Amino acid sequence: MFDIWVGGKRQRLDPDKAIGKGGEADVYDLGNGKVLKVFKRPDHPDLQGQPEAQAAAVKRIAEHQQKLRAFPTGLPARVVAPEELALDAKGNVAGFTMRFLSGTEVLLRYTQQTFRQGIPASVVVQILKDMHMTVGAIHRAGVVIGDFNDLNVLVKDTEANFIDADSMQFGQYHCMVYTQRFVDPLLCDPNAKAPELVKPHNKESDWYAFAVMVMQTMLFVEPYGGTYKPKNATGQIPHTVRPLKRITVFNPDVRYPKPAIPYKVLPDDLLQFFLDTFEKDRRGVFPARLLEELRWTKCTSCGSDHARHVCPNCSTAAPEAVKARTVVRGQVEATRVFWTSGTILRADVHNGHVLWLYHENGAFKREGGVKVADGAIDPHIRYRLRQDSTIMAKGSMAVRLQSGTVKDKFDVDVLGQLPVLDTNDSHTYWTHGGVLYRDEKWGRERIGEVLAGQTMVWVGPKFGFGLYRAGQLTVTFIFNTEASGINDTVKTHPIRGKLIDATCVISDSRAWFLTSTQEGGKTVNRCSVIKEDGTLEASAEAEAGDGSWLSSIRGGCATRQAMLIPTDQGIIQVKADQGKISIVKEFPDTEPFVDSVSKLVVGSDGLYVVGSKEITRLVIK
Repeated sequence: MFDIWVGGKRQRLDPDKAIGKGGEADVYDLGNGKVLKVFKRPDHPDLQGQPEAQAAAVKRIAEHQQKLRAFPTGLPARVVAPEELALDAKGNVAGFTMRFLSGTEVLLRYTQQTFRQGIPASVVVQILKDMHMTVGAIHRAGVVIGDFNDLNVLVKDTEANFIDADSMQFGQYHCMVYTQRFVDPLLCDPNAKAPELVKPHNKESDWYAFAVMVMQTMLFVEPYGGTYKPKNATGQIPHTVRPLKRITVFNPDVRYPKPAIPYKVLPDDLLQFFLDTFEKDRRGVFPARLLEELRWTKCTSCGSDHARHVCPNCSTAAPEAVKARTVVRGQVEATRVFWTSGTILRADVHNGHVLWLYHENGAFKREGGVKVADGAIDPHIRYRLRQDSTIMAKGSMAVRLQSGTVKDKFDVDVLGQLPVLDTNDSHTYWTHGGVLYRDEKWGRERIGEVLAGQTMVWVGPKFGFGLYRAGQLTVTFIFNTEASGINDTVKTHPIRGKLIDATCVISDSRAWFLTSTQEGGKTVNRCSVIKEDGTLEASAEAEAGDGSWLSSIRGGCATRQAMLIPTDQGIIQVKADQGKISIVKEFPDTEPFVDSVSKLVVGSDGLYVVGSKEITRLVIK
């Protein structure tokens, strides 16, 4: 820890005041609507063992001594620009203050189907239109965004705010930082093994990145998503090379992701623009009219959403009309146990019984059709299920409902906009004021101390797992679900860069802790297997979207010694052995019943596949 001064006053970098952490800096709340962004120095714990990252930190801090003092004025209001410089003891620039944006979500969340439940496509179009205006205004001010990606756009209602302005490009200060999914391949080394920026960003590359974001938010797939399977196997290339070869999801040899929205729902002129941009290297300002004229509607016949004059789906029957109740495919018997015209919000298994919560016709309902509450879907509500009750939390308030009646209310800590709580067969667990609690018949039981506003916890049948990360502090811990005390000496894989997502699935003997981080321009997924005594059994890592079992971190479920993972090609089973995590079995006969965004839960009578509208029980012979 080092001293830092703002406006001549010393500022204490207290982990309790840390509100954000990226690959290059930590962010602290100063109060009064201001935050302090402090650049990571080479000796920062997050950079240990990473010589390239340490060298980049030295270079970045050296450049910022002049760049931040020359930062342009006149940028649009949506840009969260540096305000007052923060200095170290030697008078060197160590960071800066900026205004605090509360109640926001990164644009990345709007490319995730689970988050988008209940958010109309028309709202997303308004967000993109707001972004479009800001990009144009930034360019008119003589600035290039540079590393333009869905993590440096913060959305509040329909406003899109731009952060990380200190990395923007102007005058003599070029931005050579990039994110592989958004960098313009025309500026990259065409012979590299992955997009590698070799030319400075420009205004056209900003618009290229904007086009990528439009496609992802409209279709839930990036331009080079899907799986490339050329007819001639000798033409197979690594997934990371596809942008350099312009092999998009529109290529006939690319298997389109099952969870993504079929691109035929978009108007022809927008589809043509995507083809011209991503396959034919068209560049220029994204035509505003493509957003202005975009009108989403719901087909009155089949119920699907589309943005065309005529529904593209009505030539075939609706899926629910053609699926049989029970289907046998090879060694798999699949039985659809539930279907809704609404949306399934949550599914869990307690004591071997599958529980679920869904929203239909303006009401929240549990399995069996029992109404829990009236209201609309809100992406910021967190749901947890117990055998006899439903917990719904938003912000710092959680309520326990039973047969439509509020039985209890309690305060919880919030991480970002996520209420911190979880449940198992016996209890509800939550954090409040930096303390982890468990409910008991006589009230709440204190388990142990954590870091307020920075902690996330998950629980299994016998033990729970948690994480808090703020400033220069990262701690992972386990706790017994029926006792007091926390073991905070647990070691897992390193968490580097900007943490995008984290989850954990827990059996009675192991926790599978998974993270997704933005590092050096790419998204890296990691998994650690932790035994109930806190020892690390194995770990693995992969690039997101690379087609491996770890290309996604959500949807899996833990059995006693293994984890089952849904993919577009069927369910796979992985196990930890001698420090490594490997695929031990594949179930190709499950392919018709799952995709990569399904959630798996294990009941006493089979494996359940949970989608957005149906739940299917699989019995594998």
